[in-house]
Parts: sequence; structure tokens; C-alpha cells
Amino acid sequence: MNYFSYFSEIEDTFIRRRGKHLMLSPIDWALIEGWKERGVPLHVVVRAIEHAFDSHESKKQKRTVKTLLYCQEEVEAQYAEWLESRVGGHEEEGAESKQADESKSAFPRDAVLVHLGRSLTNLNHLFEERRRSKDDELSETLARAVTLLSEIKDDYASAAHPDARKLEDSLTGIERLLDDAIRGTASDSELESANAEIDLQMKPYKRHMDKAAFEQTHQNLLRKSLRDHFGVPRLSLFFL
Repeated sequence: MNYFSYFSEIEDTFIRRRGKHLMLSPIDWALIEGWKERGVPLHVVVRAIEHAFDSHESKKQKRTVKTLLYCQEEVEAQYAEWLESRVGGHEEEGAESKQADESKSAFPRDAVLVHLGRSLTNLNHLFEERRRSKDDELSETLARAVTLLSEIKDDYASAAHPDARKLEDSLTGIERLLDDAIRGTASDSELESANAEIDLQMKPYKRHMDKAAFEQTHQNLLRKSLRDHFGVPRLSLFFL
């Protein structure tokens, strides 16, 4: 990797999703080293960690995740699926298989690659601009996002059987990473201004929404407002 090492990127993803700083154990580091030696792509590990935490949170378990070993099963499952996606038949069968995959997908490979290329260009341009003016958390995170997205794009382009659903999961993870950095970079005045505007926008609907739905909608609008303010593009395939 050009910026963050394979190890530190995985460590950061785990700590960010856990919500509390926790030093990885020697066993965790050995686990990461094993993944690296076996050639498990970074974006596959990151996506698996995100998925493992999403699953844990959806079950509303009281026990917290204390070790990366919790994610091992999901990493192995995602890696097995990734290996399967790399397997192609003979050249003649490959063309037929590609056409079959294209017909089943709502997102044609060529259109997806154009979208990923455009997103990569936009993120890299934003990173270069940000780095010249402010070498802060957001510029650092943009560099990491560029590295991850570049690997994901190359992987999708060369896959025998690209999986748009798994790609969307990976893009969601990068967007979550960027959203956290934007929130941490925004000044108090920028947050106050954004929240005031959203409160005014949602005021007519507040009494018609339950508390959970109102708060979720407010957070969604805040993320959108901050993305727009900092010029960070959406990566989801639904913005093709």
C-alpha cells in the first residue's frame, strides 16, 4: 500500500467499528499476518470486519467485541467467495459467463467501472487540494479511501464473476470511513450551522415522526449536508 500498511488499516477499521480504543493482542496481529501471507486482499478483510460488526449490532448483543478473532469466520467466508469469483472457465466459456453475469446484474460492469474511475478521480483531486491547504484527519482519510478504492476497482475489473452486492458493501464501508472523518474535521460552527438548517427543514414533520425515525433522518441529512460542504462524492452504485 502507498499510504497505510495492511496491518494499520485493518487495526483502524476494527477500532473504529468497536467504538473504543483497544490495543490488538499478539494473537490478533498474528491473525492479520496470516491473512497477509495468504494474500487475502485488504478490501476483503475490511469489508468482512464491517459486515461482522453490522451483524453483531443488528442482534443488539450486550457483550462487546474484544478481539479481531470475532471477525475471523466472516473474513474466511468472504475470502472463499472472493477466490471463487476469480475462477473463470475457458476463454469461450468466459465470454458466455460474463454475458450471463451482466444480464443478471442491475449494474453493468462497464458502467460500474466508469463510476469507480470517476469516483477515484474525484477523491484523489479532493485529497490533493485538501493536502495543500490542510494536512488533517480528512486529508489523511481521503488518501486511505483512494488506496482502498483503487484496489477495489482493479479487483472488480479483473473478477471473472464480479459481485455488485459485495462491491456496494465495500463502498459503504469507505463512505462510513469518510463520514466519520468529516464529522471529526467539521468545526463547531459548521456543525451548529448544519444542524440549525436541518432542524428548520424538519420542523414541520417532527410531530408526525416517532423519535427513532426523526433522529435517524436527522443524522442522514447531517451526513449529506457535511458531505456537500466538504465536497466529498457519494460512492454508492445507486449514484451511477
